[in-house]
Amino acid sequence: MTEDERFMTAALQEGRKALPACQPNPPVGCVLVRGGKIVARGHTQPPYRPHAEPMAMSQLDGSFSEVTAYVTLEPCSFHNRTPSCARELVARGVGRVVIAMADPHPRNRGAGVRILVDGGIPVTLGILEATAQADLAPYIWQASLDDAAAED
Repeated sequence: MTEDERFMTAALQEGRKALPACQPNPPVGCVLVRGGKIVARGHTQPPYRPHAEPMAMSQLDGSFSEVTAYVTLEPCSFHNRTPSCARELVARGVGRVVIAMADPHPRNRGAGVRILVDGGIPVTLGILEATAQADLAPYIWQASLDDAAAED
């Protein structure tokens, strides 16, 4: 198991803690790693409350430049009920972001990654993607319905 897989496993475990309270939002997990150690954890809170990334980031002070964020789903790109997680990662100056799977929802698909890359953050995508897809299956199904409705 690679280091990225080991930390993504921890993020996936963290995401499972979000259920069922986070619904209808996806059960996303995030761990922040500095110096080869997990220094913060977060998961999606109930609707209108913070997502996984800001929950984890709120536990740290100081510079984020040496921090790698492991996130189970592409960070959101838009401000809706909560601020954009992708923009928050950029604003904090996170050193790297590792994402299990791209967001299939038409509103966010690829936009979160673009914000991160445009903000100068290296991104690795697809670490333990099959496990994330299994964990996020209800969200993926809902996103496919929203995608079909957008095409009508």
